[in-house]
Amino acid sequence: MNKIKIGFLGAGYIAGVHASILARDERVQIASVHDVAKSRAEQLSRSVGAEVAHSVAEVLATCDAIYITTPNTKHTEVAILAAEERKHVFCEKPMATSVADAGRVLKAAEKSDKVFQVGHNRRFAPVYAELKRMLQETHPPHSAHVKMNRGELLNPEWVGDPKITGGFLYETTIHMFDMMRFLFGEVATIQAVGSSHEYAETDDFSALFTFAGGLHATLASSADASWLFPFERVEVFSHHATIVAREMESLVYSEGLDGRNVERSMHQLAKEEKWGYLQEDRAFIDSIVEGAPAAVTAFDGFKSVELVNAVYESVRIGEQWRQYQER
Repeated sequence: MNKIKIGFLGAGYIAGVHASILARDERVQIASVHDVAKSRAEQLSRSVGAEVAHSVAEVLATCDAIYITTPNTKHTEVAILAAEERKHVFCEKPMATSVADAGRVLKAAEKSDKVFQVGHNRRFAPVYAELKRMLQETHPPHSAHVKMNRGELLNPEWVGDPKITGGFLYETTIHMFDMMRFLFGEVATIQAVGSSHEYAETDDFSALFTFAGGLHATLASSADASWLFPFERVEVFSHHATIVAREMESLVYSEGLDGRNVERSMHQLAKEEKWGYLQEDRAFIDSIVEGAPAAVTAFDGFKSVELVNAVYESVRIGEQWRQYQER
């Protein structure tokens, strides 16, 4: 079998994570890397034996599959272009930073006959995969609390620039919007409030979600909460039971009336596996080789953008957002 030629658009940190994993996959060849900062492209290219491409067009012309690892607000146009050029696409989250742009990407992906996968890596993390299994098989949930905090928006410096991130919720918190759909199903309503404390944008959010299946959940996300572990936490409440995911490190659950609990630790796993990066990259290549649907689809990417936008809208107008119909 001919190797799948992979091209990278963007050569920052997350591109290095994916490239390191893909370089060990015998089914692929990392062929080219492009970045607006040539030095970054050169560094990543050297590490994986790829060529430096001088333009987006050059990457598209020489590769079968494209990893879009540019800054958040730069995803839309290159994702559409790659899909229209009939390339397999792995687009890092967020797929876009507005509902309108996410809809454009979704339309292009649906018209293509190639794989289009969105980088919501937490779906593949062992902690969350096990949590989902438990909720489906043994602990049907009735409510939940989700937290996704940052310690600051200072390092790296671009993380506090909405022109690059699209807004605080689009940077890291969007993972939790996707995770709630993954665990609990479609969202029916959102009521949110927000405030600004340290930064020019809204940097602190509280929201109440209801789901089509009847479950309700709260979400808290603060941009200046300090780096107190765990800054990412999902608590799910079942019948005389609580299951808690603490970042991607461990899963703790207690059931019955006596308060005893069991902890499953994932700390011994390498970060790329613990955080699901290894599994999502393998799933992308598997889908290409097998002609199978993407593990995280463009529709999933669209829905996470829609939910982020719904929170911003609820904060802006002070009213509840309601999902009147499925798209």
